[in-house]
Amino acid sequence: MNKKTEKIFILTADFLTVNLAWVIFFYFRIETGWFETITQPVFLIPMFAVYFYWLIVFTFVGMYRTWFAASRFDELSTLFKATFVGIFILFFVIMYDDFVHNVSSANRFLIFIYWGILLFLVSTGRLFIRFFQRKLLINGIGRKNAVIVGFNSKAHNIHNTINQHRALGIDVKAYAAVKKENVGKIFNGVEVTGTYDEIAKIIDSTCAKEIILALEKHEEDILLNVISICDDKNVNLKIVPDLYEIISGQARTTQIYGFPLIDIMPQLMREWEKKLKRLIDIVISVLFIILSSPFTIFTIIAIKFESKGPVIYKQERSGLNGKPFQIYKFRSMFQDAEKKSGPIWSTKDDPRITKVGKFIRKVRIDEIPQMINILKGEMSFVGPRPERPVFVEQLAKEIPLYKRRLKVRPGLTGWAQVKHKYDESVEDVKTKLRYDLFYIENISIRMDFIIIFRTIFVVLFGKGHYN
Repeated sequence: MNKKTEKIFILTADFLTVNLAWVIFFYFRIETGWFETITQPVFLIPMFAVYFYWLIVFTFVGMYRTWFAASRFDELSTLFKATFVGIFILFFVIMYDDFVHNVSSANRFLIFIYWGILLFLVSTGRLFIRFFQRKLLINGIGRKNAVIVGFNSKAHNIHNTINQHRALGIDVKAYAAVKKENVGKIFNGVEVTGTYDEIAKIIDSTCAKEIILALEKHEEDILLNVISICDDKNVNLKIVPDLYEIISGQARTTQIYGFPLIDIMPQLMREWEKKLKRLIDIVISVLFIILSSPFTIFTIIAIKFESKGPVIYKQERSGLNGKPFQIYKFRSMFQDAEKKSGPIWSTKDDPRITKVGKFIRKVRIDEIPQMINILKGEMSFVGPRPERPVFVEQLAKEIPLYKRRLKVRPGLTGWAQVKHKYDESVEDVKTKLRYDLFYIENISIRMDFIIIFRTIFVVLFGKGHYN
């Protein structure tokens, strides 16, 4: 069962169980005659309204992400917390409505009986779907091929665990060894078909969708190389926990039948979050353009008064998936500053920067024109800062995973910008990359708002490049 089919089954099960919970509750409350009712309530319209309410709640808490192979307890625990909060919201809405209409009724407490019915039915529906999925996988439907990187006791243990639990839906098809002398060896009927640097070729030949990294602690360089190679492949990456400290803060743990694994770089932002993030970008950029117009006029006059050249500086940057675009900034350097030097990083006391430029950089006014980039969809308000293509290629050769930054839309501000200063060297870039990767792997609307508030603090207190 692929992710799309799984989601359809879960949505269908929730639709049936949520509405059935309403039918049972309605019968219990009205048809039994056990409780007083002032008027005969409407049946269908509230039922569908309540269903869409729960659909929004479940989507918001992530109940429609892929849960299979995760703990059933974790799924039901999330369901319990989501319905618990959702019921209390409904309770206070009903209580407010009673207050507005000056109605005093103890029947509002019946909502907690509805909660019990809802929780039981939705839990049952979801458990049935998981049981159905499990049966399909055991019978060979929807299984995925896997490659294990490493040929050691750790790799053999995870291989044995996978073989013992067919319901995982994973078939190990090949090993990719670290050492060449292991090529050709066999474990559990699976051959070592190549080394880790041939992983792309092995993925293609086995049609693998899961890559499990079972490496030793001293093999962190190999880990990073494999991740870089697999970055362009449509595969899920997992590592055995001993290597967690290597990418601390950039991964999330999961468990497969009690055997802990770490998902590397899962796609954490759901579709509705992406759309909401884009909507927030549009709203903020429009408001910012309007509210910052006095600063914009003052900056234009100041730049023109101090030095010759255009007010707006355009420069090519690498955007989402490496697509180039022209970034807009207020000019903070003298005209043709890089004519002789070529593309170089700015330094703390860079002589190319004007007096006005020094000030507008410090309070980030030079970034205001990038609101146009945000409106055009080339940038987001929050994300890794876009870099010039020449530096992207240079840094990608020196720093593993650097191009991972290109998997999300670049931003006006980001976690690296509020935690670190401007880039002055490759070491600065390496430091900021850790922050960028942390943001990418934990990307969420909540994280964006945290960064926005921190950015406001940076601007207000002048915690910029020259502090």
